[in-house]
Amino acid sequence: MKKQDFTRVYLIDQTPEEIFKSLIDVRGWWSGLFSEEIEGHSDKLNEEFSFRAGDGIHYSKHKLVELTPNKKAVWVVTDSSLSFLEDKGEWIGTKLCFEISKQGARTAVRFTHQGLVPGIECFDRCTSAWSQYLDKFLLPLAKKSEESNLHNDTAPSHL
Repeated sequence: MKKQDFTRVYLIDQTPEEIFKSLIDVRGWWSGLFSEEIEGHSDKLNEEFSFRAGDGIHYSKHKLVELTPNKKAVWVVTDSSLSFLEDKGEWIGTKLCFEISKQGARTAVRFTHQGLVPGIECFDRCTSAWSQYLDKFLLPLAKKSEESNLHNDTAPSHL
């Protein structure tokens, strides 16, 4: 049986353009939980950025290797040092993939960490952290969409 890469999917009532713009700005969503530091750029093909978190517990360097505006962004991990693992470079060669597509009136955002599969040392801790980051960033967008659908035409515009 093939091991499955860690994947999360969210349905959001924003345009693919709005979501894409937010996703390629990694500082906007990959922060706010574990004293993160991000250096470099993440929004143009072949650009690189480094990510540090947890007071040095996590370091990884990423290169944007695939970019299809409003549809897809893929970063490959070119270096990593995860101090809480025996194999500190376990993430090297893995990929962080965001795919965006229209699903009826909504937009689907699919995140896959290719290479983060059950059985590797990092799986439980890393999938937990990914879930926290993704939920912190994407769930509020989805909830805002659901809340806006609950309001009738007489609801104040600030809701």
